[in-house]
Amino acid sequence: MVTKMGSKIKIAIAGLGNCASSLIQGLTYYKNVNASSATVPGLMHNVLSGYKISDIELVAAFDVDKRKVGKDIGEAVFAEPNCTIKFSDVPKTGIKVMKGPVLDGIADTTKNHFLADPVQKPVDVAKELKNSGAEVLICYLPVGSEQAVRFYADECLKAGVAFINAMPVFIASDPVWGKKFEEKGIPTIGDDIKSQIGATIIHRVLTKLFVDRGVKLERTYQLNFGGNTDFLNMLDRDRLKSKKISKTEAVQSQLPARMLDENIHIGPSDYVPWLKDKKICMIRMEGKKFGDVPVVVDLRLDVEDSPNSAGVMIDAVRCAKVALDRGIGGPLTSPSSYFMKHPPQQFPDSVAKQMVEEYISGLRER
Repeated sequence: MVTKMGSKIKIAIAGLGNCASSLIQGLTYYKNVNASSATVPGLMHNVLSGYKISDIELVAAFDVDKRKVGKDIGEAVFAEPNCTIKFSDVPKTGIKVMKGPVLDGIADTTKNHFLADPVQKPVDVAKELKNSGAEVLICYLPVGSEQAVRFYADECLKAGVAFINAMPVFIASDPVWGKKFEEKGIPTIGDDIKSQIGATIIHRVLTKLFVDRGVKLERTYQLNFGGNTDFLNMLDRDRLKSKKISKTEAVQSQLPARMLDENIHIGPSDYVPWLKDKKICMIRMEGKKFGDVPVVVDLRLDVEDSPNSAGVMIDAVRCAKVALDRGIGGPLTSPSSYFMKHPPQQFPDSVAKQMVEEYISGLRER
């Protein structure tokens, strides 16, 4: 393994919402972690292929809300409508948030919460990515922003920047887009990030447990509700098509045979403003065990939503940088399968974890 101690990973972020806030707070929170520590609470890897968390350097950010555009990133991450928990101060970065194109990034349900100024003109994103020296762009746009996510993916192709798609718009898992990144020699990881301990990873693991222990899963649901703008955005059900596909396929992929559509329901349920960035998930699984005797699992998950994905993104960023170092382009199968709900190829999470470790060590190309 080539040690990269001291090298920087320059990142840009599209969408400076709650998830970006948690990630950026984490860069400060963990900046002084001892690199010799084997494990650090809250992190899957302290050092990954020689890269520490403190090696990640934010160099550019794009948003559409006038309360963030033109502000220092360190100030903008706490601007409304962001409402995630503050667990770390963020010092001034000297970098101002740039205006990105709105396109379909604002739903009817959120038009009074995301305040876009029509006078502010969007920047040339590809040009600004090049000027900033960014190597990796993280896409944190709202669910349903199909045009906007594809726009940023295309700008990365123009600028030669790796693309990590945290959203349920299919880029890395779309063969057409995957080929574009491969032909350009640019890595991409996606699509739709899993949380550390979130609804999807728990539902997947329990589903695989049913299968491995010989229990037939007959019916299941996963209902999620929260109070951030993501849940408000998803009240517009027309924006949910790819999200429901992503979350449902993440669970279906763990079964030897697909469940009938009427027996599986996964998706957002409602928006409760006072919950702010807290997410409540209810999972029910009904099955038949030995002798066709029924078994039921009812589970309630209560988490602060945005920090739950930040630790995963820390590893995704470093895996993207590893691909850049190795000259690997196209969708990264191993990191995508472990970090994302809708990767190019699904694997059980225990297998995907092993694949990531092999990728990090160089035993797997992608």
